[in-house]
Amino acid sequence: MLEINVQEAVMKQGISRRDFLKFCSMMAGVLAMPRGYAERIASALATPKRTPVIWIEFQDCAGNSEALLRSSRPTVSELILNVLSVDYNETIMAAAGEQAEEAKQASIDAGGYILVVEGSIPTGEEGAYCCIAGKSAIQLLEEAASNAVAVIAIGSCAAFGGIPMASPNPTGAAPVSNFIKDKPVINLPGCPVNPVNLSATIVHFLTFGELPAMDDLHRPLFAYGARIHDNCPRRGHFDAGEFTVTWGDDGHRQGWCLYKMGCKGPITKHNCPAVGYNDNTSWPIKSGHGCIACSEPNFWELGAYNQADLQRYAPPATYAPVQLPTQKIDPASAGIIGGVAGVAIGAASVAAYKALSKSDEEAQTPPANSTKK
Repeated sequence: MLEINVQEAVMKQGISRRDFLKFCSMMAGVLAMPRGYAERIASALATPKRTPVIWIEFQDCAGNSEALLRSSRPTVSELILNVLSVDYNETIMAAAGEQAEEAKQASIDAGGYILVVEGSIPTGEEGAYCCIAGKSAIQLLEEAASNAVAVIAIGSCAAFGGIPMASPNPTGAAPVSNFIKDKPVINLPGCPVNPVNLSATIVHFLTFGELPAMDDLHRPLFAYGARIHDNCPRRGHFDAGEFTVTWGDDGHRQGWCLYKMGCKGPITKHNCPAVGYNDNTSWPIKSGHGCIACSEPNFWELGAYNQADLQRYAPPATYAPVQLPTQKIDPASAGIIGGVAGVAIGAASVAAYKALSKSDEEAQTPPANSTKK
């Protein structure tokens, strides 16, 4: 139990109340909520009680843990020490062996914790794969989930099986939702997950006492409610029929659409255009590589450079013919068109997050062509 609330704790670390409220406003933006909800989020994070967390890993590369360790909104230390009580995490805990297992069991017995699962669950060879201390992955998962209040399947492997489940799937890998049926399970796919979406999911749970609204794949709508295509800064080039056809060609250098290079943005739901990675520094399409649909089931089977079958997801009348360009469009116009094309939830969260994640210096610096009145 924490003796002081989260707000007081972060202020003791040199974080001002203004920055604390800015983070709360940012979370409201990511969650596609009105800015007024920032006060409710701040109130929830000012509670003296920390939520226990058990974080377990199975068939994975630890990429989601690594992504969280490199986040700074909030930093992982703030998240762990002030908001959560991470009682078990194989990557960051100091304990090992019997001491670590005893800590995990004590948390399970006490109950009331959030279970975060990273990696797919192997089922082949009667549990021989990923066997720990004589227990199969299925046994370990079921034990860890037994007294959890909610389960977060983090990353594509835990959410949908990911790369381990790709053909021929020698270990019989399967997603977490195949095994947990008596607890609410939320999927946060991505390879890796974006730490912003994990933070927002936890903030929502702490604020409202429940997981956020989800789609039919159990993904939170605030992060996976809109297609990347609808908010892509290259959308204008797609509509104009301007496509990169070879890496490094003129179209590629000018930021044209990457659909013909295998970009799966038109069939992928994710908020990458809004939150980006590495504190919104960049994301695949911004860096010049197409989306590989890592937040969708069986993404590895689609092939990173195979063109998506658009007619499976939308009628031809809704998009321009995918052919050589007949006219050119500048990058600025492409970004504007992409923004206008965004659906309401996607466009709202994009605008809110980008506005709130600007530094104070950026926010106060007028455009180069502006004049004071």
